[in-house]
Amino acid sequence: MCAAFPEFRLGTVLATSFTGTLSERHGDAVERIPTPGRLVDWLVVSGLAVDSCTEAQLGLARELRESIHAVATAAAAREALPASAVQVVNDRSTQGRAAAVLTPEGQRLWRLGSAARRKDTLGMEDTLGVEDALAVIAADAIDIVAGERDGRLALCASPTCRAAFFDTSRSRTRKWCDMNTCGNRQKKARFHANEGRAAGPVE
Repeated sequence: MCAAFPEFRLGTVLATSFTGTLSERHGDAVERIPTPGRLVDWLVVSGLAVDSCTEAQLGLARELRESIHAVATAAAAREALPASAVQVVNDRSTQGRAAAVLTPEGQRLWRLGSAARRKDTLGMEDTLGVEDALAVIAADAIDIVAGERDGRLALCASPTCRAAFFDTSRSRTRKWCDMNTCGNRQKKARFHANEGRAAGPVE
């Protein structure tokens, strides 16, 4: 992966890892899939390998990402789900052709549809595999929002992040979307604030 791009923040839940490709939404936002090639990189490391991606497909992916973020944020806050975002998630879920397959080692892999090309509605050539990968991500989002998996949706306690994440800890009291980034940053901020208070006013 190219060192010129921000590193991916990969988690164990596909849908919320995908929304994490845009981080620090309430601070200095970091776009981690700025190009079609970078989306291909993310899909590969997430077990959804595709050969290529167009600019139009990158646009679809970002639309899905923001829709999952909106739906998951509303669900975590126990608010009504935004209808337009729900529609995008449903559309992406139903428009792919992916299938789960079992390996001899007992692992699940995703078999995406043919990577053959077709003509899209504008007459441009389009690669099928990306839509299949987005369908897997959308279906994963539906599972966690609908409560089909053991865990709960929560919002990151970092004021510059506030990302929705899926908490599978035993106590269900996890505070950060990622302990190595948001968690450590907040702990350091508290430490420095406490240090400043302990030092007292300068004479």
